[in-house]
Amino acid sequence: MNIRPLHDRVVVKRIEAQEQIRGGIIIPDTAKEKPQEAEVYAVGPGKLNDEGKRSPMDVKKGDRILIGKYSGSEIKLGDEEYVILREDEILAVLDK
Repeated sequence: MNIRPLHDRVVVKRIEAQEQIRGGIIIPDTAKEKPQEAEVYAVGPGKLNDEGKRSPMDVKKGDRILIGKYSGSEIKLGDEEYVILREDEILAVLDK
C-alpha cells in the first residue's frame, strides 16, 4: 500500500536503536524510550503560501532525520508502523 501525505506533512519510520543488554537485564518494549531517529518514507508537495504558491520541502525520501519522542501521529500500514508529522516538527536532518 502506498501513502501520499498532503501539504507539508512527512511520513517517517522510526529507526530502532541497537538493543544493549547490561548485566543480563533485558528491558521490555513497553519500558523503552521511543527512538528519535527516523527515515523519511514519503513527503508531501509543500505548504501553500499567501500567494498560492507551494514552498519547497527541505527533506526528501530516504533522508535520516531527528524527531521529537512524542511528535506526529502514529499509524500502522500492514505490519509496519509509521509516524505522520508536519515538516516544522522535524528537529534536524542527519548527514552521512
